[in-house]
Amino acid sequence: MESKREAARRPHIRLHVEGALAARDRVGVQDFVLLDAHTSESAFLDNLRKRFREDLIYTYIGTLLVSVNPYQELGIYTLSQMELYQGVNFFELPPHVYAIADNAYRMMCSERTNHLILISGESGAGKTEASKKILQYFAMTCPMTDSLEIARDRLLLSNPVLEAFGNAKTLRNDNSSRFGKYMDIQFDFKGIPIGGHIIGYLIEKSRVVYQNHGERNFHIFYQLLEGGEEELLACLGLERDPQLYRYLAQAHVASESSMNDRNDWETVSNAFAVIDFTEGDLENLFGIIASILHLGNVCFRENRQGCATIPVIKEIKWIAKLLGVQPAALLEALTHRKIEAQTEEVICPLTLENSVYARDAMAKAVYGRTFTWLVNKINASLVNKDFTKKTVIGLLDIYGFEVFDKNGFEQFCINYCNEKLQQLLIERTLKAEQAEYEMEGIEWEPIQYFNNKIICDLVEERHKGIISILDEECIRPGPASDLSFLEKLEEKVGKHAHFQTRKLAGPTGRKRIGWMEFRLFHYAGEVTYCTKGFLEKNNDLLYRHLKEVLCRCRNAILKECFLAAELENRRRSPTVGTQFKTSLSSLLEILISKEPSYIRCIKPNERKEPSRFDDLLIRHQIKYLGLMEHLRVRRAGFAYRRKYEHFLQRYKSLCPDTWPHWRGPPAEGVERLIKYIGYKPEEYKLGRTKIFIRFPRTLFATEDAFEFSKHQLVARIQATYKACLERRVYVRKRQAAIKLETNWRGVLARKEAERRKWAVLIIRRFIKGFIHRDKPLGPDNEEFVVFVRKNYILNLRYHVPRTVLDKRWLRPPGILQHASDLLRKMCVRNLVRKYCRGITAERKALMQQKAVASAVFRGKKEGYAESLNKPFANSRIDEGDINPKVLQLLGSEKIQYGIPVIKYDRKGFKARQRQLLLTQSAAYVVELARVKQKIEYAALRGVTTSNLSDGFLILHVSPGASKHKGDAILQCEHVIEAVTKLVMLVKKENLVHVVQGSLQFYISPGREGTIVFDTGPEEQIYKDKNGQLTVPRRGLFQVSVRRKS
Repeated sequence: MESKREAARRPHIRLHVEGALAARDRVGVQDFVLLDAHTSESAFLDNLRKRFREDLIYTYIGTLLVSVNPYQELGIYTLSQMELYQGVNFFELPPHVYAIADNAYRMMCSERTNHLILISGESGAGKTEASKKILQYFAMTCPMTDSLEIARDRLLLSNPVLEAFGNAKTLRNDNSSRFGKYMDIQFDFKGIPIGGHIIGYLIEKSRVVYQNHGERNFHIFYQLLEGGEEELLACLGLERDPQLYRYLAQAHVASESSMNDRNDWETVSNAFAVIDFTEGDLENLFGIIASILHLGNVCFRENRQGCATIPVIKEIKWIAKLLGVQPAALLEALTHRKIEAQTEEVICPLTLENSVYARDAMAKAVYGRTFTWLVNKINASLVNKDFTKKTVIGLLDIYGFEVFDKNGFEQFCINYCNEKLQQLLIERTLKAEQAEYEMEGIEWEPIQYFNNKIICDLVEERHKGIISILDEECIRPGPASDLSFLEKLEEKVGKHAHFQTRKLAGPTGRKRIGWMEFRLFHYAGEVTYCTKGFLEKNNDLLYRHLKEVLCRCRNAILKECFLAAELENRRRSPTVGTQFKTSLSSLLEILISKEPSYIRCIKPNERKEPSRFDDLLIRHQIKYLGLMEHLRVRRAGFAYRRKYEHFLQRYKSLCPDTWPHWRGPPAEGVERLIKYIGYKPEEYKLGRTKIFIRFPRTLFATEDAFEFSKHQLVARIQATYKACLERRVYVRKRQAAIKLETNWRGVLARKEAERRKWAVLIIRRFIKGFIHRDKPLGPDNEEFVVFVRKNYILNLRYHVPRTVLDKRWLRPPGILQHASDLLRKMCVRNLVRKYCRGITAERKALMQQKAVASAVFRGKKEGYAESLNKPFANSRIDEGDINPKVLQLLGSEKIQYGIPVIKYDRKGFKARQRQLLLTQSAAYVVELARVKQKIEYAALRGVTTSNLSDGFLILHVSPGASKHKGDAILQCEHVIEAVTKLVMLVKKENLVHVVQGSLQFYISPGREGTIVFDTGPEEQIYKDKNGQLTVPRRGLFQVSVRRKS
């Protein structure tokens, strides 16, 4: 456990008081005593603001803790945080409420003395939360046994019960404590919490019958209505709507979004079970709560005689049932008053106003005494039966100084209480300072401060104080009023320097004081009180007739609260002011008997918003909490004090004589250190065990020098440490490298020997296999043959033909000749197959045409070789170049191929430009819009071309064909293409004849011609004198015409 705590604490060591000074410009100082301008309220406020913006809500003034309510969860109350602060020196870690709790606990355990933690602040500042955190700290960190867990749980769960009955929503706080609470936590000699005791002070009973607009009554009323079971509410005669009850509806705030009454009811119900409330206790308690709600709904009406009557008694019946009283007696007590003379009793009716007062007085008395019974019941469950001596830590959660726009009797009592507590704080602080100086052997210097005893005497002095004057006015015969009380104050204390009224004030102050008001000059500033209601609230009178009814009730709780002995006592009960003064005196006696610690709570803004810092509001609280006065007293001597051991341990690096180790006494080491640094005599004093530094700037300069030297030291330490680490790493690596090298060399040598042995065997088998390679496969040549095969196959993959025309092939060894031939055939077939599969339909058709052309012209006609690499066109004439009339004449016949040609006619062999159109069934020779000649494929006898490179072709037509016009002599540029297309359309064998020299053609019936082909010097076509057509285009042909014999 200790190791875990140390590990958790280690990252935070740098944050103690001295360590945090390095960041003081950003986050302020952790102790206001270290402020240079300690008398400046602005400097105090600025330091508080810096820390609040960094979510540092705690700051010290010496041993006093200032806490600012963050209005948000900061994650600083975890179990690990509790363990962090457990058993740690007070100033070793940042300020925290756990540090206060732990310091009190450790001092109690070590010195066997009683301690006290006093928490104060205005409503909404976080007093209740601070007390809860302290209780949780004790519950979680103190040693515990199974048998004592019940006492711990009761101690913790007493809070929600007391909050339900004693807290309420106000304009400043949704969970405002409306009573003062002092709790003693009892510990045995082992430091184990074994019990507790609670004392309540000045419950605000007036809240039961009246609340300001926007506020609520005590929580328990709303929790009962919201969370109570239907059966319970029916038994109590209640409905869930709080607006139905006058005591809850008058402020018009029945529900609050920030509060969950149903969940709180469950928490309170569970707490009742743990604190040992019986079913009967709860039945009587809820009956009292319900009866107060019914009592508020009792309505009065004035009769003709001016007396009060109750026209509707439904609520009276419910109250009588719940409290166990007679309805008639209760009805009479609310509308009549019993007056006792010397020998007789007279019952006289009450006015409407007095009846309302009697009703409200009864409600306040019942609730106030029930709250006292509740506290006693909790104390009974917390009491420890062991009568051995115990030590205690007291926890006082009490209202802070209150200043409202309108201040009444409650604010007067609260501020009187704070005056007494401030007096105690200053006296104890001065006493502690003086004791420390004397213990350390340092001369005490008297401190000037404002002693507020004069204000306390003004309020509490016997026969002369304000409380005594108020009591006199309450008991004197005659018509006493709030105004007569004010006049009596002016008469008796009017000359007091800290008292003022409108009549006594000067012209300037008179404007700010009303006719019914008086002003007191408290230690925290001036407060104006309105005397209206002072006498009534101080009397807190419950008519005897009502008291008799309550004393005779059958409700077990009220029977304990209203004893019959009260009726026999004819003496007037003490006033509220006197009771409060007495209880405050007893409280101060308790506080004086204990070693105190202080927590001052501050509310940062009125809107309860996180991260919002209201300077004006906080300045107001700093003043009323007396923080500046406390700081001034604390700083009147020395700002900083520290044990020699701690001071030397932190700053020893600043002096060569003390660094790194000081062997002598710590006091001598500190003396040598501060002389080396250069402290001036007026800046410090040396005590028996501590050094005292007067000015914060001296400590700041020391801390800054330490920060500077720390970086240098850290750099040197890091360099040395890194060098050491690196050398260790280097030595380890070197040793490892040597060992690895040795082993690796052995491994390599063994591998090399094995490799050579293997190589010798392989070479020997290879040579033997080579010698017997031509023999049948056997043990002598099997590996060699396999190797040759494998090697040939692996090498062959780099010499495989890529195309059909690629003829390369790796020459095989003799034993693989046959296998090589088979592989080559397979490869060629595969290439052919792949090539064929990759040919498109269009290309296939083109190749078929080339094949036909090859069959017809290969080796027969010049120019064929040049035509191989020229693809055939689908047509040499676009459809748009053909006359539409020709297309119309063709009808449904689709043109398969067209080409421009020159036709030589029969008369004179004149050259005519024509178009040759091939369809599926015929060839057409077309002139513009006319078909000059149609040649049916069935009538086509053949096609003749020369073996030369001319472009002539002759279409031979059968003489017997209809409309026979003779053979067609045509010339075109692409003769091989045109003839191939025609052959593929005609589909006849041996259709084309390639002739050499001359050819015969048919002109007309009885007439034939011969074409002679020959070479010539020029390319021209003409008709010679013999009637022959001469075409010398690298060849000459002559056409002679003769009649057929």
